[in-house]
Amino acid sequence: MTVNRWVRVIAGLFIMLSLALAHFSGQVDMTQVSWLWFTAFVGLNLFQSGFTKFCPLDNILKALGVKEGECA
Repeated sequence: MTVNRWVRVIAGLFIMLSLALAHFSGQVDMTQVSWLWFTAFVGLNLFQSGFTKFCPLDNILKALGVKEGECA
Protein backbone atom coordinates (compact mmCIF):
# COMPACT_ATOMS: atom_id res chain seq x y z
CA MET A 1 0.00 0.00 0.00
CA THR A 2 1.06 3.55 -0.65
CA VAL A 3 1.61 6.25 1.95
CA ASN A 4 -1.59 8.00 0.79
CA ARG A 5 -3.64 4.87 1.37
CA TRP A 6 -2.09 4.30 4.81
CA VAL A 7 -2.90 7.90 5.75
CA ARG A 8 -6.55 7.28 4.84
CA VAL A 9 -6.69 4.07 6.86
CA ILE A 10 -5.08 5.59 9.95
CA ALA A 11 -7.10 8.83 9.77
CA GLY A 12 -10.35 6.90 9.45
CA LEU A 13 -9.39 4.61 12.30
CA PHE A 14 -8.56 7.57 14.57
CA ILE A 15 -11.87 9.27 13.80
CA MET A 16 -13.87 6.13 14.56
CA LEU A 17 -11.77 5.37 17.66
CA SER A 18 -12.28 8.88 19.07
CA LEU A 19 -16.06 8.60 18.56
CA ALA A 20 -16.12 5.17 20.21
CA LEU A 21 -14.05 6.37 23.18
CA ALA A 22 -16.31 9.41 23.63
CA HIS A 23 -19.41 7.22 23.44
CA PHE A 24 -18.23 4.53 25.85
CA SER A 25 -16.87 7.06 28.36
CA GLY A 26 -20.32 8.66 28.51
CA GLN A 27 -19.34 12.00 26.94
CA VAL A 28 -21.37 11.41 23.78
CA ASP A 29 -24.60 9.49 23.19
CA MET A 30 -24.27 7.87 19.75
CA THR A 31 -27.68 6.18 20.13
CA GLN A 32 -29.34 9.51 19.34
CA VAL A 33 -29.52 10.90 15.81
CA SER A 34 -26.94 13.65 15.61
CA TRP A 35 -24.28 15.21 13.42
CA LEU A 36 -21.77 12.81 14.99
CA TRP A 37 -23.13 10.11 12.68
CA PHE A 38 -21.83 12.23 9.78
CA THR A 39 -18.40 12.19 11.43
CA ALA A 40 -18.66 8.41 11.80
CA PHE A 41 -19.55 8.12 8.10
CA VAL A 42 -16.50 10.19 7.11
CA GLY A 43 -14.22 8.10 9.33
CA LEU A 44 -15.58 4.82 8.00
CA ASN A 45 -15.31 6.07 4.42
CA LEU A 46 -11.68 7.11 4.94
CA PHE A 47 -10.91 3.73 6.48
CA GLN A 48 -12.49 1.66 3.71
CA SER A 49 -11.06 3.83 0.90
CA GLY A 50 -7.56 3.05 2.12
CA PHE A 51 -8.20 -0.63 1.41
CA THR A 52 -10.56 -0.51 -1.58
CA LYS A 53 -9.36 2.64 -3.41
CA PHE A 54 -13.06 3.65 -3.68
CA CYS A 55 -13.86 7.14 -2.44
CA PRO A 56 -17.14 8.83 -3.43
CA LEU A 57 -15.61 12.29 -3.04
CA ASP A 58 -12.84 11.37 -5.51
CA ASN A 59 -15.49 10.40 -8.06
CA ILE A 60 -17.54 13.56 -7.46
CA LEU A 61 -14.51 15.85 -7.82
CA LYS A 62 -13.37 14.06 -10.99
CA ALA A 63 -16.88 14.44 -12.46
CA LEU A 64 -16.70 18.17 -11.69
CA GLY A 65 -13.45 18.41 -13.68
CA VAL A 66 -10.93 18.70 -10.86
CA LYS A 67 -7.55 17.40 -12.00
CA GLU A 68 -5.64 14.79 -10.04
CA GLY A 69 -2.44 15.93 -8.35
CA GLU A 70 0.97 14.39 -8.85
CA CYS A 71 3.32 13.16 -6.17
CA ALA A 72 6.12 15.54 -5.23
